[in-house]
Amino acid sequence: MTRSPGTARLVRRALHAPEAGRSNALPAGAWWLWALGLATAASRTTNPLLLGLLVGVAGYVVAARRTDAPWARSYGAFIKLGLFVVALRLVFSVFLGSQIPGSHTVFTLPEVPMPDWAQGVRIGGRVTAEQLVFSLYDGMKLATLLICVGAANSLANPARLLKSLPGALYEVGVAVVVAMTFAPNMVADVVRLRTARRLRGRPTGGVKAVAQIGLPVLEGALERSVAVAASMDARGYGRTAQVPPAVRHTTNVLTLGGLLGVCAGTYGLLAAQGAVYGLPVLLAGLVAAMAGLRLGGRRSVRTRYRPDRWGVRAWLVAGSGAVVAAAMIWAGSVDPEALHPGVVPLTAPVLPLWPAAAVLVGLVPALAAPVPPSSRGRDFEEHGPRGKEQA
Repeated sequence: MTRSPGTARLVRRALHAPEAGRSNALPAGAWWLWALGLATAASRTTNPLLLGLLVGVAGYVVAARRTDAPWARSYGAFIKLGLFVVALRLVFSVFLGSQIPGSHTVFTLPEVPMPDWAQGVRIGGRVTAEQLVFSLYDGMKLATLLICVGAANSLANPARLLKSLPGALYEVGVAVVVAMTFAPNMVADVVRLRTARRLRGRPTGGVKAVAQIGLPVLEGALERSVAVAASMDARGYGRTAQVPPAVRHTTNVLTLGGLLGVCAGTYGLLAAQGAVYGLPVLLAGLVAAMAGLRLGGRRSVRTRYRPDRWGVRAWLVAGSGAVVAAAMIWAGSVDPEALHPGVVPLTAPVLPLWPAAAVLVGLVPALAAPVPPSSRGRDFEEHGPRGKEQA
């Protein structure tokens, strides 16, 4: 049976990612769910090969789908922060010691004698290869978590994320969004000021240059935050409607009880003793919290025009992160040794095949997400939908 040219053209059009526009832009929540899925997978392993694969997946998706908006440039800063965390973890291990026993001595530092009340604390002494490898694995895990969060900051538009928040969390969400945009905008200001100093023939490195750049950056970030707060206050953000006391008390009970149920259920899933009741308590807490947020949304009087729609591509992006997280959690219960390579004795880490294949599912956004336009990316991401599309 042969396929007609029209059918083949339709199949290629369905598989080809369209150019992003104001109507088909991916919701910011989809990017955050994808990134949190990768971060969850990173928190379940210390295998450097899997952690490196997660960083590679996140970096490829960022390179393929980020725009030229100011916050899209923050990914490099998160990579540098991750490298700094790894180096700091190694320095602490060298000078403060470690509880990991080892037989391969790398070097020995002069040990500072400690008083009797500080038993168990060591400064200096013998540094072994086992403790360095353990610290390296531990630092890489934290660095991967930061890089995954940086990927979400580079891909998600904070303004569109604010539009998607429930009404009950809108006031808190405004503060969170302002805080989230502070670091990316500060990175953009640093790049702009360093470029200006380089064009004027002034040095861009050294303590003096950093001090001269730091003050304008902090001043600009503060002025921008004050301007955002003033504009939100002028548009009436924070106003609440009149709600009967019974509904308000019910909302508080459902929300607080639901959050406590989520915490208890999560603890039950992580602990071996509470695996039986963990999932039911978690589901009950989620239902109660969602009901509380639904009732609490009645207190908000804001109007939403054309909220972000979760289409097939958004669910593919969010679902790929969930698949990566679920596969890594399952692998931790089936083959924990593959996810946590031993350091005593020292053994070379091995790349487990099917967890690595599950991590590659995180590349789905590089194929399914709309392609950002290179020429209109800055205008679209900075100003967002206009007219009726803005909230």
